[in-house]
Amino acid sequence: MAPWTASADCSLRLSFETDEGKRVAVSTPTPRQAFLHKTGVLLEMIKVQHTIFALPFALASMLIAARDLPSIRLILWILACCVFARTAAMSFNRWADADIDSRNPRTINRAIPAGLLERKFVLMFAIASSLLFVAGAAAINWLAFALSPVALVVLLGYSYAKRFTSLSHFILGFALGIAPIGAWVAVRAEIGIPSLLLGLGVLAWTAGFDIIYSCQDAKVDQKEGLFSIPSRYGTAKALLLSRLLHMVAILSFVGAGFYASLGAAYYIGVGGAALLLVAEQWVVNPSDPSRIEMAFFTINSWVGVVFFLFTAADILVFAK
Repeated sequence: MAPWTASADCSLRLSFETDEGKRVAVSTPTPRQAFLHKTGVLLEMIKVQHTIFALPFALASMLIAARDLPSIRLILWILACCVFARTAAMSFNRWADADIDSRNPRTINRAIPAGLLERKFVLMFAIASSLLFVAGAAAINWLAFALSPVALVVLLGYSYAKRFTSLSHFILGFALGIAPIGAWVAVRAEIGIPSLLLGLGVLAWTAGFDIIYSCQDAKVDQKEGLFSIPSRYGTAKALLLSRLLHMVAILSFVGAGFYASLGAAYYIGVGGAALLLVAEQWVVNPSDPSRIEMAFFTINSWVGVVFFLFTAADILVFAK
């Protein structure tokens, strides 16, 4: 029997004899399988599916700024920049926090601590995504290109904020709040008041749900000497601040609609987002991590979707 054979799934099957004379077969992945596996691990690491958090607000801002559908080219560049920016931020965060993640029971199975990806590879991926983000901004207009390094400083700098200040939740909010401002810049090559109010709304919304999410790590943060509002002030005060921030978010979205002279459909969408945030706050229980996960990944992910769909209806259907 040959020492190796090719299996039906194109993997390489090695065989060897044990001391007892038994032949044992072991399959090793082909380069194609290894590449697909590594890609899957990478996508899971950066949580690419969670781009949905900020992207709907960027697209809503784009529609409000254009008062219609802009060109397909512009839409694609805005989408690309949102994906590249988030990919750069998440991969850099995983690289920067690898040592901390390895000591946290909740995050020990992430790609780098688990040995699924090399730390150097993740850093290079973050750098490549950052360069693609800047290139995408340059393809849009001069102001987007000029502001892209500033956006990157915020996006990447967030990863170290928790080491110095409890305001890290707000820095994360600022990072996501850049999305609707950037989309407005992409369309009009200027920063408008509605985009600033949308950005403020996303900042408050993000900081609010990040405070909720951080309740899971309050004890770990204290042990590691990291700063977060739940670890410094306790979960009860943290959740109260989260509710206040979500109120600020809704008021900011209302203000954006007022300055942009939007119609009833937009405000219905804001109302739907408000109801989702009420539900999110209602289900949260710091002593039950599964409920925090449901609030963060299930209910919270629909806030932007509802907001975008009703904004799109207001601009593209009812305003015609």
